[in-house]
Amino acid sequence: MPTAALLVERQHNVLQLTINRPEKRNALSLALLDEIGATLSRHAADEGILCAVITAAGDRCFAAGGDLQELGGIRSEDDTRAMSRRGRAALDQVRAFPVPVIAALNGHALGGGAELALACDLRVSAPHTEIGFLQAQLGVTTAWGGGIDLALTVGDRRALRILATSARIEAARALDLGMVDWLCAPGQALEACVATFLEPYLSRTREVLVGCKAPLIAQRRRTHSELAPIEEDHFVRTWTHPAHWAAVEQALGRQR
Repeated sequence: MPTAALLVERQHNVLQLTINRPEKRNALSLALLDEIGATLSRHAADEGILCAVITAAGDRCFAAGGDLQELGGIRSEDDTRAMSRRGRAALDQVRAFPVPVIAALNGHALGGGAELALACDLRVSAPHTEIGFLQAQLGVTTAWGGGIDLALTVGDRRALRILATSARIEAARALDLGMVDWLCAPGQALEACVATFLEPYLSRTREVLVGCKAPLIAQRRRTHSELAPIEEDHFVRTWTHPAHWAAVEQALGRQR
């Protein structure tokens, strides 16, 4: 059931999920990821829903990655693999939701937050937002399918550069790359921007939207099925490497 960390609201034909941990920069705990996945699964068959929107509280961060303090206790290969699969299962519910899922980026989407944003079908962004696959800065690779989604979105070469360099992509550049689909005007409220973006989708029947997305779901499912084991193996290898834990200690020291 929804908790204070995830606000769930039905607005006519739109299901809105709001990550509500602004004091933690909307970091993604495993329980929160479970909740996102379970909420979408619970509403997948609702014939009245035409779109889903995932956003977050505040204007600083959409999601600043996984919760390092929580994930710091995960050290063994078995626990790391289980954590990877748990997060991937949640994001698979985003990918497989039968109608379009829009990430409304109120702020930065970093690390695991970038993976969540790219798991969505479409992205609407405030102008100050940055998308950053920063995993390499912590000595790891993507855990939840985000590297695969990035390659599907921008192509292999660009994805490699973004992942390996931990580049933070500003919203205007993300629009050029196809990582963002709609950029709010300066001073425009994100809520109003999203409402405008949704208008053509909400004018369609659910049957049309489901039909438009169904082949894309099948394509993503096939691609992830083939590549997820490779991504997972390398994530486990890097997560359990001493270089990762040294980088985490440095990051946690900066947060204290």
